[in-house]
Amino acid sequence: MKTLGIGVDIVHNKRINNLIKNKNFINRIFGINEIINSKKILNKTNYFAKRFAAKESLVKAIGSGFRDGINFKDIEISNNKLGKPSYLINKKIRNFLKKKMNLNNFKLFLSISDEKEYSIAFTIIQKIK
Repeated sequence: MKTLGIGVDIVHNKRINNLIKNKNFINRIFGINEIINSKKILNKTNYFAKRFAAKESLVKAIGSGFRDGINFKDIEISNNKLGKPSYLINKKIRNFLKKKMNLNNFKLFLSISDEKEYSIAFTIIQKIK
């Protein structure tokens, strides 16, 4: 596999804590699955902060930022039973990666972490031969 992009983002949790008080912010930034899963989480601030950072780190890895029709809601993060995070790849993101990076077969790696004040995410995009 060849690495084609890496991205990292760090978020001050206090900033997200203030923003998530506004339901419009949550509905504009997070996908339906992320919102549903947040209901099971006690620390909503860190939950949303990690996902916000993950979305930012993906568009940095792509090198596009949020433009060309991609917005925050197009990128969703889920966790497996053991807590490992991953991106839910929808058709729009798949087509965007194909167009922007000429990728048909790829793997996205995501690592997210948080502490009391900050949340961080790191993304790697690899081309599968």
